[in-house]
Amino acid sequence: MFRPHIYATYGLLWVLALEGSAVALTGTAWRPSGATWVRVVSVVLALLFLRMLDEEKDLEYDRVHHPDRPLVTGAISVVELRGAVAAITVVVAALNATQSATAVLLVLAALGYGILLAVLERLSAPVRDRQLLNLAVTYPVQLLLGVYVYGSLVAAGTVTADWHGAVLLVLCACVFLHVEFARKTAWEAEPGARLYSARIGPRRSAGVTAGFAAGAVGCQVLLFAPYGPLGLLPCLTAALPVWGTRRFLATRRGGWPLPAAMGFVVGTYLLLAVEAVLLP
Repeated sequence: MFRPHIYATYGLLWVLALEGSAVALTGTAWRPSGATWVRVVSVVLALLFLRMLDEEKDLEYDRVHHPDRPLVTGAISVVELRGAVAAITVVVAALNATQSATAVLLVLAALGYGILLAVLERLSAPVRDRQLLNLAVTYPVQLLLGVYVYGSLVAAGTVTADWHGAVLLVLCACVFLHVEFARKTAWEAEPGARLYSARIGPRRSAGVTAGFAAGAVGCQVLLFAPYGPLGLLPCLTAALPVWGTRRFLATRRGGWPLPAAMGFVVGTYLLLAVEAVLLP
């Protein structure tokens, strides 16, 4: 269920965009270093870790709605899954121990929050079943991974913590939440399907999806407008959510065009990373 071409690409571009932008905004030339690749590998492994936790906590739901999942079919056991989770924790901690104690604590905080969520969803029916409440409770694990990347840069003395970091984290949050809402927005929904559009309606869900894309673009303008046209290069990807919104509302059937949402994520992060190399 962990598709490397999706999760690994997302983790790679996310770290490069966040780290590169943070460094470039200090006026310093940025190039990926050994520490960069530690962060990339740590984030990708953390995403795998969270995917594994999701497989276990969603087991009962998947028995009904996704009978082809590996835990449901018996392709892997819960014991094997938990062993892999423990192994990832050790590897991630060891990798970050080569950087700083702060990096270790920050990445373990994100993994620990993921475990806490798995327990909380098992104990709390509202957290498990109410889609928007579930998002509010589960999203901070993504925020903690962003804090890990930025905080490890601060701990290494690469950047100094300031308001740019907060805006960068908001930008990343908007990018993630755009694709999160896009993939769970559709005109029709099967009974029991976990779609935001089933809770707030297709039009409102489409509006929220577009709103998060607009928020990401607004953060880019706030951060990079002083650098001129080159600084605003990533804003070109705004054309994708605009097209996606118009297509979804015009067709009145099916789901949000996921290629547009994924293109916005990949395009935004890729252009931010390229911009970070070119700006200084």
